[in-house]
Formats: sequence, structure tokens, C-alpha cells
Amino acid sequence: MKCVVLLSGGVDSTTCLAMALTKYKKDDVLALTAYYGQKHAKELEAARKVVAHYGVQQQEVNLSQAFSLSDCSLLQGSHKPIAHESYADQLAEKGGEGTVDTYVPFRNGLMLSTAASLAASLFEEDEVDIYIGAHADDAAGDAYADCSEPFLKAMGDAVSIGTYGKVHLVFPFAEMNKAGVVATGLALHTPYELTWSCYEGGEKPCGTCGTCIDRAAAFAANGVKDPALARYEK
Repeated sequence: MKCVVLLSGGVDSTTCLAMALTKYKKDDVLALTAYYGQKHAKELEAARKVVAHYGVQQQEVNLSQAFSLSDCSLLQGSHKPIAHESYADQLAEKGGEGTVDTYVPFRNGLMLSTAASLAASLFEEDEVDIYIGAHADDAAGDAYADCSEPFLKAMGDAVSIGTYGKVHLVFPFAEMNKAGVVATGLALHTPYELTWSCYEGGEKPCGTCGTCIDRAAAFAANGVKDPALARYEK
């Protein structure tokens, strides 16, 4: 049995990798990291550091062409600024439900399809689990539709059918909020100090974009300081 983990270099995906390594030997785990034209390409550096920490294999793929026609604010080619407010505030402005400005159209669908193809190609003789760190907070209010449990279940069915039942989708955090993800990761001694979340991708986290706010709240809910912040307070 093999395992492919979608690894962005952020909190959720790194926790997923830590979880996968409690079940699989590190030689059976492959981290898949995607560049898709994101402004915060710095997260790719974080993913490499996480991979080095755990000693697992990694593949990097370039999916930027697929999103070249999108004007999502998260992408380098967009003229739109990234919103500096919480996801909750963004949704409140839309009546409590709707797409947040950093939703990249069907991004998780494309990443999962890529992971399924890669898994079926590299591990022809094995069954493979694909781990994705999507969680309930991202799906709340339909902010990121491709993080929702119905979407993940449907993609899981499609992946299984398209790979003759050999590749399976695992989404352990679909019913968990981000604070729960962090609690899980802390118990697993996940190296959060190596991770990157900020959408701006500057020298240090901006602290005010949606993902920075979400991240800070998750660590605060667990009563601990974000380990990554120590690097920027020296």
C-alpha cells in the first residue's frame, strides 16, 4: 500500500503528512506539491523543508497553465488585491454564504486528478491512498466549495472508478475545524515552525489576510503560540 499526500507547505497539509506517517512507512509515502501560479509561491519552499524534515519522497508539478485564465486574487496574473479580512467577514458581506475572493476555480479538483494520475502511473502494482487536508472551516458557508465533504466524496468516487478501484481518496479533516486540525498536529509533533500560510508571500506573514487570521485563531484556540512566528520575532 502506498500513500500520496497533497502537500502545500501549510498547516493542514503538513498535519496530513504527519498523520499519514503514523500509518505508512516513509518509503511508501510521496508528497505532491503543486505550483499553480499562486502569489505565495513561498509555500513551495516550506513544503521542501517539511519533506526534508520527514525524509519522504516529493514530486513537484506545475499546474499554472490550467489557471492562466482565472482572475482569482490569489494568482500572480490577477489585478485584484487579496482581501485583508477574515473569511467570516468576507462571507458576512455576501449574506453569510458565497465564494471568498481567494477561491481558485476547481483547484482541488485538478490537484486530486493530478495526484490520481500520478499515483496510478508510479505505483501500478499497488493500491494507493491520496490524503488531502481540506477541513470544515474552509467549506463553511460555501467559501471553498472544493473543500466540502460532498465534493470530496464525489471526487473519491470518480478517482476510484477511474483507477479501477486502486486509488482511494482520504480526507481525515472534512468534519473537523482548523483548531481541531492543529490539535491533531500538535499531538503528532508536526513541525509547524517550517510551514507557511500567508497569501501575500512576503518576507514574513502579513497577519491580516484570511489564512493568517484563520491560522492564528487555530493556534490560539489550542492555547499555544504559533511556532512559525518565532522566526520573525528575533
